Amino acid sequence: MSYDDEEIDDDEDASDPFEAHLAGIDEAERSRRIKAIEANEWRTEKQPVSKTANFAVSAPKIVTGNITRKPTIRDPDGLSLKRRLADAARKHLSSFDQDQQAVAPYLFNYHDVMLANRTPANAESLRSLACLHALNHVLKGRDKVLKNTAKLAQAETPETLDLRDQGFTRPKVLILTEHRQMAANYGDSIAKLFQPDQQENKQRFHDSFTAPIDDESTMPEDYRELFDGNNDNSFLTAIKFTRKTMRYFSAFYTSDIILASPLGLRRIIENEDKKKQDWDFLSSIELLIIDQADTMQMQNIENLQIVLAHLNLQPRDAHDTDFSRVRPFYLDAHAKYLRQTILLTAYLTPELSHLYNNSMLNISGKAKLTPLYSGAITTPSVANLSIKQTFTRFSSSSPLTDPDDRFAYFTQAALPSLLRLPKPPDNAQGILLFIPSYFDFLRLRNFFATSPLTEHTSFGAIHDYTSIPDQRRARSHFLSGRYSILLYTQRAHHFFRLKIRGVKRVVMYGVPEHSAFYEEIVGGFLGTSVGEGRVGTAECAVRALFSRWDGLRLERVVGNARVKGMLVGVGDTFEFV
Repeated sequence: MSYDDEEIDDDEDASDPFEAHLAGIDEAERSRRIKAIEANEWRTEKQPVSKTANFAVSAPKIVTGNITRKPTIRDPDGLSLKRRLADAARKHLSSFDQDQQAVAPYLFNYHDVMLANRTPANAESLRSLACLHALNHVLKGRDKVLKNTAKLAQAETPETLDLRDQGFTRPKVLILTEHRQMAANYGDSIAKLFQPDQQENKQRFHDSFTAPIDDESTMPEDYRELFDGNNDNSFLTAIKFTRKTMRYFSAFYTSDIILASPLGLRRIIENEDKKKQDWDFLSSIELLIIDQADTMQMQNIENLQIVLAHLNLQPRDAHDTDFSRVRPFYLDAHAKYLRQTILLTAYLTPELSHLYNNSMLNISGKAKLTPLYSGAITTPSVANLSIKQTFTRFSSSSPLTDPDDRFAYFTQAALPSLLRLPKPPDNAQGILLFIPSYFDFLRLRNFFATSPLTEHTSFGAIHDYTSIPDQRRARSHFLSGRYSILLYTQRAHHFFRLKIRGVKRVVMYGVPEHSAFYEEIVGGFLGTSVGEGRVGTAECAVRALFSRWDGLRLERVVGNARVKGMLVGVGDTFEFV
């Protein structure tokens, strides 16, 4: 592993979090912590962040003492930064906002961090902090390698020196984003902090990763952040640093940062040509940033899971590795326990919680920030409608049986009562059936098409694969009353954010993952119908089905204060107006 045209500007400090994390824990203590993690033995402490969020901080059970960290870092001067980065950080991050102050003690001390409060408003702030940490890690690692190479060159008997400072391959940071435009934002943030004299292939990077932003768009802010610009989701590139240069599109094995989408990496990991399959360049990742993980799940969580399964594996080829310089934890196949993972998401899901529990295994500990929710039902667009919202809990014995239990309850209890509703004078019943899962949608669509129960019921469907002409046709027939029921999937709303008119009653086969979807469907669709005079508030209604396994999504809709009683309390029907 070589670095060209470099200079070293920092002295080593054993108290530096970089040194403390990678080399400050002796082999015996490291082994004890890994053994505790493998046995899933953690201790956890709660830490209020503000009136709107809490940290749950965990460490291997054998770690003693207080494991929470107070938000005492208020600006870059409180960090152990490379000198050149400190100057840039003072310029671009002169003081830390509340989110940055809460996160910084864990982020810069190499804890795994999951933040479930990411929004378009705080995205740039969190991205800048993550990029500062990633760049600091890369440059300090480079300096250590250069210093030790100089020692070896000057030593009379270099074979007596045991200088362990590397992994198997050079790339140390992996940044995962779902779309190219967000990857471009990371590239820009890194360049702003590194301040290179020259950016090689900068125009090519800009042309490949950006596209014009529609400033006149009326779509919701989170939708614009996701889909404006270049929203291609299959890419894989790399960045290399020298003392004065930042090079985009560098060769993977001579790069410092890999910038990719989960799908882009999956395609090289699972390439049909086995000779082209490759993941060795992920063997020595020490810092992983996953941004907008909720969007990755909405697209296909399996892409992310496959990438995580191929991180920090023993390489299949040598790649010119100097094994005398490889850190012991790499040789012991323990690199995944030293890797720091930073995950940013708009909300938590069971799948992301599973990832936190099973893929974020840092021996330094981990911290999960969860917001406190007042609930989508309290937002003005919903609350000001003053319509009845009924949440019905059905019995479900396990997450595995939940789809079957939900289907049985809906087809045997909820749907028959819907079909008995009297038709209004305009013959337009306007029943929107919102379905979070695509697999549930396929099952329901087949049921509506073949069941004797629905043989006299006209229905349409919009899912994420529905063509634009078919979308328009379904919406038109629904508005006119030709379709009594419209099946509408969560992914369709995620990708299109349609404004469906003619909705008079909303039935949610499951609660939306994103609380904003509840607001847009109830406050938006029903609110429009009320505003247009198609229906009065007394005739409007919302009914949402949930089980005891839907706690995370339910709390975002009804609020933390209400959710516990709804999941395990007496009764199974809860009404709000």
